[in-house]
Amino acid sequence: MALLSMLSFGLLGIVPAVLAALQPGPPFVRLDKNDAMVIVADHQEGLFQLVRDFEPVTFRTNMIAHSAIAQLFNLPIVITTSAETGPNGALPKEIASMYPSAPLIRRNGEVDAWDNEEFRSAVRAQNKTQIILGGITTDVCTEFLALSLRAEGYTVFANTEASGAMTDKLAADANQRMRDAGVILQGTFAIAGDLMRDWRNAPGSQQVLPWFDTYLPAYGFLARAHKAAVQNGTVLPGEEGL
Repeated sequence: MALLSMLSFGLLGIVPAVLAALQPGPPFVRLDKNDAMVIVADHQEGLFQLVRDFEPVTFRTNMIAHSAIAQLFNLPIVITTSAETGPNGALPKEIASMYPSAPLIRRNGEVDAWDNEEFRSAVRAQNKTQIILGGITTDVCTEFLALSLRAEGYTVFANTEASGAMTDKLAADANQRMRDAGVILQGTFAIAGDLMRDWRNAPGSQQVLPWFDTYLPAYGFLARAHKAAVQNGTVLPGEEGL
């Protein structure tokens, strides 16, 4: 008993010392659905052909899902294209039909969308400080715009699943440059999860699970499997002790 008392006393002395030694880390920058907007930068049918760091079917879904984030969370969205009457091609109809009234800035020369005055005005008019960005290509349309937005003071969340490059190396180099500039790199699942914050919120499970079923089928099928197990599941011999 005496030994236990000594150990307990020793531990009680250690804990405050450990806590006192803890130093605050970098702040966790959270997405706020009341202060966020979405930018779609050059998600075009021609530029889509350049993406080699994703399988085409996967990237098509990722690209459309990025736009659909704004619809799910009722966020403002600004869309821009580059020389769409040339080889870069048109905005996919799936995105265009989703937002028939959203600002669509058709750039005819500027590589960095921020160099276009109409685009800058459209973004500033949303009066948001957080920007969720995806574009083709990662190393040009996403990177250039992300760095320009950071220079303006915006908090930028680059959707790495909705930005595609011609090689893995180009994507990695661009992501590193953006990270060094303070751009937050996240995928669609993390972006949606942070905007939702709590499954009991609105939008919450009622709205987000069907959205995942459409755009993130891995999680959609996980939810389907849970539903099937609850409604029709039978514990098999051998499962009781698992």
